[in-house]
Amino acid sequence: MLVAVASKMSTDIISPEDSLDELARLTSSAGADVVGRVIQSLPVPTKAYYLGKGKLAELLALRESTGYDVVIFDDELSPLQQRNLEDSLKVKVLDRVALILDVFGRRAQTREGQLQVELAQHQYLSPRLAGQWSHLERLGGGIGTRGPGESQLETDRRLIQRRIHRLNQQIKKVHKQRMLYRQQRRRSGIPIVSLVGYTNAGKSTLLNTLSQAKVASEDRLFTTLDPTTRRIVLPDKSTILLSDTVGFIRKLPPAIISAFRATLEELTEASLLLHMVDLTSHNAAEECQTVESILSDLNLLDKPRLMALNKIDLLLDNSRPWTEEEALDYLSDREETTNESTVLVSSTRKWGLTRLLEVIRKTLGQPTASA
Repeated sequence: MLVAVASKMSTDIISPEDSLDELARLTSSAGADVVGRVIQSLPVPTKAYYLGKGKLAELLALRESTGYDVVIFDDELSPLQQRNLEDSLKVKVLDRVALILDVFGRRAQTREGQLQVELAQHQYLSPRLAGQWSHLERLGGGIGTRGPGESQLETDRRLIQRRIHRLNQQIKKVHKQRMLYRQQRRRSGIPIVSLVGYTNAGKSTLLNTLSQAKVASEDRLFTTLDPTTRRIVLPDKSTILLSDTVGFIRKLPPAIISAFRATLEELTEASLLLHMVDLTSHNAAEECQTVESILSDLNLLDKPRLMALNKIDLLLDNSRPWTEEEALDYLSDREETTNESTVLVSSTRKWGLTRLLEVIRKTLGQPTASA
């Protein structure tokens, strides 16, 4: 069961309904089935339960008709809210952050990716330890307050902080290795083009199409988590390195950005950022804003950028056959995408890729290395 609060104080740029659509796709990526959704309008989420008591009772009643065994909330819950909700609903309660971390945990294949996900999970869990042991705080003040509850909490805190420290040390070692790789790339003089974009925009499909990289590619969020770099030959026979990394998403947990900073720093080495956009998404403009916001957080807005509007084949009437030239001419007029820094493409149909590579070549300027 998916749950959201439509708050008047929210700064979210898309509607609660669309946000729950995205949450449903995240849930599917985590291997679960969505049986229903609940939205409540409130000035702000309540401190104790996130929902109002009436909506909470309605949610509890829905368990009889739907049989849900997990409730996922579209915002980050406080430890108090999560504990109260689990006490009331008698099922597992997750928030958006925990769901994203679960999906990341399923997708990480390399040792680096697994380390970064585990670090993010521990950083998320650390401030919630007190909430998990709060049932032992009812011993009261004074006598008895140095009992098993506090000692267990302190033990858990020490263990998790030690693990976070070890993970940070291991990630630093990986980071040093990446620094050596980057130095080698700089000495080679081959420009790096980094793919960025909202999750499921088609970055991995484009990398596969251009390089036969065989990177996992599905119509799911966060199918690709680990960075992949492949050599690509441009039309003038010059060479670039095309790099794919984790996709962005709204409400991306700070723990994820912190844990993946070493990977995301790869973007600082890029000569060019290629922003992939899913043109079929009716929230494409808002998704672009999310990507721009995260690039700003990473101090990357000054990087040269191109935009590839992907999945154009899904915008066409497929009752008739389209050639690449017909499709591009039709959509160029319809979408008014005549900007030199914007290219229409279909990664699956291989439409627009010749022009994309040519625009990349022109943007990079004179070739610096050959195949």
